[in-house]
Amino acid sequence: MQRPLLTRFAWLSIAAAVATISLKALAYLLTGSVGLLSDALESLVNLAGALIALAMLSLAARPPDEEHAYGHTKAEYFSSGVEGALITLAAISIGAAAVDRLLRPQPIEQPGLGLAVSTIASLINLGAALVLRDAGRRHNSITLEANAKHLFTDVLTSLAVLAGVLLVVVTGWLWLDPAIALVVAANIIRMGVQLLRRSANGLLDAALPDEEVAKVRRVLSRYAGDDGVQYHALRTRQAAARSFISVHILVPGRWSVQDGHHLLERIEADIRRAIPNATVFTHLEPLEDVISWQDQGLERSDDPVKNRSAG
Repeated sequence: MQRPLLTRFAWLSIAAAVATISLKALAYLLTGSVGLLSDALESLVNLAGALIALAMLSLAARPPDEEHAYGHTKAEYFSSGVEGALITLAAISIGAAAVDRLLRPQPIEQPGLGLAVSTIASLINLGAALVLRDAGRRHNSITLEANAKHLFTDVLTSLAVLAGVLLVVVTGWLWLDPAIALVVAANIIRMGVQLLRRSANGLLDAALPDEEVAKVRRVLSRYAGDDGVQYHALRTRQAAARSFISVHILVPGRWSVQDGHHLLERIEADIRRAIPNATVFTHLEPLEDVISWQDQGLERSDDPVKNRSAG
């Protein structure tokens, strides 16, 4: 995967955010709608998130070095985490503005022109979101996926706001405008919490998704049983676009080191084909040694030196 190229998608997100902020701010100035103001504030968060994404994608693209032997891909989790926090802060600001407008209602000015400008901004966001979602899935980038999800939510928010402004114009119920803004704020908070949770899981070395683990097990099952070969202690973790997999392979003690090495090479190659961008660690153990069976859990069940002396 060509990680350096992902920064171009961050630039796309930045350009879309600048355009939509300008258009939505204009729509708010034309109408005075607090709903449109909430929409503009969310786009401001989009810009902050896109700038952070650009910095983190650049960092994540760096190759491993002496101080970061496993690469820098986890930097993406910081990006999505900060964006989740910014989204939550934006929702609080929107809620405060909506409550103030509920207490002091104001009529909406020039609704037709304001709605037209806001619609153009929403179409820009929709186009950018579709591109980022596709890129995030193809490159397994949580940063691009977070940006795409944010933009899609922004589009839905804009649709709700536009509908609210239309209802205010038709019914004359001024309270609808801030009421919809409060609903928008609640939805934004929900999205922010989801992003924070996903980022936390990544930083805490969460295991690969079940479907990915199943692929690894299918590879291992093809070798299990041949001449008594078995496996255990399968461990996985996800670090943005990079997957880490470790497993212990048990073979008959009569095998030579060369035989065991060739088997592990084949297994590792098959796992890397099944799970792209995976780093695979294997550990060879003899079937007959009791110590080989004491490390199936997260920690060894006993002191191996003590057990060997007792045997």
